Amino acid sequence: MKTTDSPGKNPCVSRRCFLSGCAACTAILCSGRWPGALFANGMTQTLPQPKEKAKIRLLFAYSPSDSPTWPNIGYDFEKRKGQILPALKKGCPDIEFLTVDAMSVEDATKVLEKDSEVDGYVVYMLGLGWAEVGETIAASLRPTIYVDNLYGGSGRFLISTAKAKRMNQNPDKTKAWKVAAVSSSDIHDVCSAINCFACMKKLKQSTILRVGTGFGAEPEAIRNVFGTRVLPMEFTPLNELYNKADMEIARQWANKWFKEADRVIEPTKDEILKSARMYLAMCELLRQNDAQAITINCLGGFYGNQITAYPCLGFFQLNNDGFVGACEADTTSTITMLVMTYLTGRPGYISDPVIDTSKNQIIYAHCVASNKVFGPAGRSNPYHIRNHSEDRKGAVVRSLMPLGEMTTTLEFDPGRRQVIFHQATAVANIDDDMACRTKLAAEVKGDIDKLMNYWDQWGWHRVTVYGDYKRRIQQFAALTGFDIVEEA
Repeated sequence: MKTTDSPGKNPCVSRRCFLSGCAACTAILCSGRWPGALFANGMTQTLPQPKEKAKIRLLFAYSPSDSPTWPNIGYDFEKRKGQILPALKKGCPDIEFLTVDAMSVEDATKVLEKDSEVDGYVVYMLGLGWAEVGETIAASLRPTIYVDNLYGGSGRFLISTAKAKRMNQNPDKTKAWKVAAVSSSDIHDVCSAINCFACMKKLKQSTILRVGTGFGAEPEAIRNVFGTRVLPMEFTPLNELYNKADMEIARQWANKWFKEADRVIEPTKDEILKSARMYLAMCELLRQNDAQAITINCLGGFYGNQITAYPCLGFFQLNNDGFVGACEADTTSTITMLVMTYLTGRPGYISDPVIDTSKNQIIYAHCVASNKVFGPAGRSNPYHIRNHSEDRKGAVVRSLMPLGEMTTTLEFDPGRRQVIFHQATAVANIDDDMACRTKLAAEVKGDIDKLMNYWDQWGWHRVTVYGDYKRRIQQFAALTGFDIVEEA
């Protein structure tokens, strides 16, 4: 078994032979436009993105500073609000803030009575007011974030947060609070938590296409919990669009993937071209259905001759560009990828993990992976174009992902309202002809033996995202009523 960090270029297919059929200029592909603009003659539409901002009621909770208390007598609350609000607007561009002062339970109650269309609440505890403003808002069971103005509202914040943590854990989910809390001198931490509301709003405006027979979370559960529509469909619409795909544009995409790959090993130029046609078909299917994510029963479809090409290179491109292309019609992993894309701006990577206790490693193995793990604007890592290991057919990606980085791996199960979670540090890209082509080895943070305990309950798939997102997942889980299962 070999490990590979950054292999040199050594294509196993002649570029000259391949490029001879791709004379069209590829400048359009480098222009930064979304791929939906490239589907067919004269089409200029981009792939659909959620546009509506989340409306958040921002309550400034405090008592008048005309008597001795924290922060201090005579404290200028108006000045402090004038510092906070611009910083929040800058750090939360997808949030519309509706501000109000709340100095009593009565004030908080009046706010609730007129806020039927508000998506969530932020209770910013500026001073040491003892009125239960936060508790009043949270008891409405609307998603709420408590924020401490350090050395100002700290006593009220800690008391309110402690109660909220217990109320969040009510086994009767119909009565559980949905409260996250932030106590940090860094305004970016506050913005990060509040941006969970933007993620939640985008999910409500999003659609997942499930092509072919699937597994995982039920569409109704996803809709009930996240507001995301799951649209099941047969292979026929996808195949019709595949047959209509513009061949010249498909050649440009095939050319781009071929040229940017460090190595092209087994697939022929015709196989890569078929993958490009499938990619364009997926883009158009997304556009027609105002969808942001697609998952296909790729193995069953290909093995059963229901599709002509694997969608793997197309998924690779969609994930690079900030959308979601997910394997095997797995709706649990698809909604997890969509959540993390909106929450972090980074793509998720579905895998079938393997555990190596001798090295304290988990190896995330699959044949679809992004090579822009830090998001569409982030740096790219090398990749190879290979065939599927299982059937030695088609065209897939082996992504050589960055090493030395913390990764966060998880699955959201809306049916049971739980998220399973572990973390590991990327240490090697495994080169082995067995099993799926991308194999990212990572050193487990926590107990590797415990990491073997939950697969019968959760299935084999997990979704991995580059970065340390433990706190953000905790906050998002609290706001959406999920319990966290730490599996390592």
